[in-house]
Amino acid sequence: MGYGSIGKRHAKILKNRFNIKNINIYTKQKIKRYNTIKNLSDIKKINPSYFIISSPTSQHYNHLRFIERNFRNKKILVEKPLFDKFKNLNIRKNNVFVGYNLRYNPLIKYLKKILSNKKIIDIKIFCNSYLPYWRKKRDYKKSSSASKFFGGGVILDLSHELDYARYLFGNISIKFIVKGKFSNLRINTEDLLKLYGKIKKTNLSIDLNYYSKIERRTLSIDGMNFSIFADLKKNYLKVKTNNSYYIKKFANTIDDSYVLQHKEILLGKPKLACNYRFALDTMKLIDKIKNKKKN
Repeated sequence: MGYGSIGKRHAKILKNRFNIKNINIYTKQKIKRYNTIKNLSDIKKINPSYFIISSPTSQHYNHLRFIERNFRNKKILVEKPLFDKFKNLNIRKNNVFVGYNLRYNPLIKYLKKILSNKKIIDIKIFCNSYLPYWRKKRDYKKSSSASKFFGGGVILDLSHELDYARYLFGNISIKFIVKGKFSNLRINTEDLLKLYGKIKKTNLSIDLNYYSKIERRTLSIDGMNFSIFADLKKNYLKVKTNNSYYIKKFANTIDDSYVLQHKEILLGKPKLACNYRFALDTMKLIDKIKNKKKN
């Protein structure tokens, strides 16, 4: 459901990596390589076994509600974020997962393993990039990222960082934030979030923006007797303790995490996939951020 850049990626991966031939796309676009569906009600005639909701974020709720009302025992992947704001849709008949696929990055998986039972003092998370560079064949001003109506803005768009922070470390308590539109980008959404808070007794800062010409996606962790720096773009981390130092590199492509995510869901054995309840709690956090007054 939806055939933007991420919808195209999902369709291509399912076709080429999973050899799925019967792919139907709900879209108003004209597509030659796949069967297209123009009306929601026509989906009931097909009765798919696997749904992917990759429409604009503001449409996720209506599309998921349609599936929940009309189908049973289906596997559903909703692209992140779950909704454009918290909405408590009761899911009872289907299995819903949310596309926080950064969890499948081998670096994140390694951190999950080595951080168990570690005493952490401070966490710093950065995701900085330049929105016009994201989709070079498309005018950034016409993207969903640039539109409040379609659920854009760094708080929703870059919520991978909120998910993996909660996944690795626990629930986030907000102390204060800086957010808003600060650059000269021609968008009507926020282009900056600086969040300062706590995870239990650990200090946390998260820095997200759309306007940095120097791309950065990093995580720094300082703990009792150790420090870790992780670069999620270049796929390496540095670990230093009182007695040792090492650099570990990871093999990872853009599609790898999507493939692993689909594999888990299709096989019915989701271990890392973000479940509906966890994603709903992330939406509660996003709403708190959006509604909190700027400091």
